[in-house]
Amino acid sequence: MSIFSGIKDLLGQINRIDGSIYMQGKNFADVYARNIALEEEIAARTKELEQANQTILTLNSVWEMMNSSQPLSNMLDKIINILHNDMGYSFASILKIEHRENGTSYFSAKAYSENQSINKAFEIVSEAADTYELPYILNSIVVKAIIERQIYSTPDIKGIVQMFFPSLADEQLNEIISGMHSKSCTIVPLHKTNDAFGCLIVSSDRDGLTDTEMNFLSLYANQIELAITVAGLFEEVKKQAVTDPLTGLYNRRYFEETITKEAERSVRLKQPFSLVSLDLDYLKRINDTYGHQYGDLAIKTIANVLKREARSIDVPARIGGEEFNVLLPGVDSKGGYTAAERIRKSIENQVLDTIGGVTASIGVATFSEHSDRIDELTEMADQAMYQAKLNGRNQVKIAAAKPELNWKKTAIDTFMDIIAKKRIPIDEKTAEKLNEKLTEIRNENEQSNDILFSVVDMISQMYNRMYKEGTTKSKQLLAVMLAKKIDLPQTEIDKLKLAVLLYDIGNIMIPEDIFSKKEPLTESEKEIIKRHPVIAAREILKPISKIQDIIPIIESHHENWDGNGYPGHKSGIEIPISSQIVLLVDAFYAMAEDRPYRQAYSIDKIIEIIRKEAGRQWNEQLVEDFIQVIKTKS
Repeated sequence: MSIFSGIKDLLGQINRIDGSIYMQGKNFADVYARNIALEEEIAARTKELEQANQTILTLNSVWEMMNSSQPLSNMLDKIINILHNDMGYSFASILKIEHRENGTSYFSAKAYSENQSINKAFEIVSEAADTYELPYILNSIVVKAIIERQIYSTPDIKGIVQMFFPSLADEQLNEIISGMHSKSCTIVPLHKTNDAFGCLIVSSDRDGLTDTEMNFLSLYANQIELAITVAGLFEEVKKQAVTDPLTGLYNRRYFEETITKEAERSVRLKQPFSLVSLDLDYLKRINDTYGHQYGDLAIKTIANVLKREARSIDVPARIGGEEFNVLLPGVDSKGGYTAAERIRKSIENQVLDTIGGVTASIGVATFSEHSDRIDELTEMADQAMYQAKLNGRNQVKIAAAKPELNWKKTAIDTFMDIIAKKRIPIDEKTAEKLNEKLTEIRNENEQSNDILFSVVDMISQMYNRMYKEGTTKSKQLLAVMLAKKIDLPQTEIDKLKLAVLLYDIGNIMIPEDIFSKKEPLTESEKEIIKRHPVIAAREILKPISKIQDIIPIIESHHENWDGNGYPGHKSGIEIPISSQIVLLVDAFYAMAEDRPYRQAYSIDKIIEIIRKEAGRQWNEQLVEDFIQVIKTKS
């Protein structure tokens, strides 16, 4: 074989090998491409499976909420949070269609996810989200989706925001839209049985929604509609439990629970409230003359007037038969009388079929002004109403004023009781001397106050020999000045005057050597000192019925604002304001006096110490008011 034949055979073999390698490479590329496509399909199916799983979990969460009989507002909030946090929508909101009396409509935001841009929009229009009336525009995509019961998606985020906030400037709109990080908005209609409820609006950072998401939102909407229906039924049952079936007003049970809460709020915020007690005139005559159906008509007429005249925060209730009450939060007796007179005139002006008309007798009593006890307040309002009936009916009467506390007479009687019944350890000679003084000032004269103060000074000197004559009078004067500075009511000022005379009386039960000790007190001695508010309140004063309102002030006069006081470790607004005043005044005079272990501080030093303790021992604002009073007094 020639060399050329060998080369030719070798080239043929090489070509065959190249062809084989090429075919194998092509097969490998096909396999690789198929693997890539398969991996992509697996990833897509996995994502769909995850979405389906999340959808099931989400729908299950909604179902569980419905079974829990939660209030509608709570349920809608949780539904929106699921959409925002679990399903990844940048914003979600449920809007409800509301109707005005003039026939026009608007949307209210029943729930929406936290979003700084939307919050800023509400700030710009100076409205809270729960009170803002979102425009209802007939030719808008939102209303169209609700009317047609069709899900609509749009990239026009600006158009949606502008629809709901038409007063925003273009620059403000762009800033809000930029902060929303949304590329599309989807409107999902919501219906309660056959009536349009409103819509669910979600925005996404994607250009559009997939068919899977559309199906999910459709299923989700069905669950929301079911939730709305179930929660609505729950609210209706709840409403029936607290309302009177004939009139639709609140019932007695609800009213009694509400007035108790209002009394607590009134005390906490130092705001009055008035109670209007109303009785339909001549109901028996109406029933006997025209029949009970017309008696019911008269009762329902009264109820309708009360609903119409009531503010949103007022609580009108049917107590039973022809008796009604109206709770007026934040209203004093003058405002209560005005409101009651308006109700009376409105009832008088009603024209009824067959009967012609009805009237009502009304009584008004005000919490704190007439009484600070609910049972007593209710009784006083009823008595005023009965007085209106006795005076000829169809009129308003204010409750008779609660007798003012005669703090001085009460103080005299209290000290005489303490001495006569030996509630504190006093020798016979001193007791006789104190009794003479107290008996003398039972007859009113110009010096009676000074004699009373001297009695308290004498008792104080029994346990504190350094207690100066005239200190009690100065303490009371300073306490009253501070009370007036913070606008404490006169009734509370009178209680404070009495508390200043009595708050330290428990100290007389503490060994004298503790007060005169120059060295630091031991822990056990400190515990003995801490008992004196309890001794005063519970052992010495509690048996005396006339001063029961004063005992809480005395018992809490060593409680600190931060809760580190004694004996009950109360804090903040749990401490009566009068107790805080007593503590401040007591601390001031303690620092202004010489003590066995130190000399008296200067006014400037006292102010420095008191200011340093603001927020810990005392309310900060009360401290500033006190310092102003001290500077004025000085």
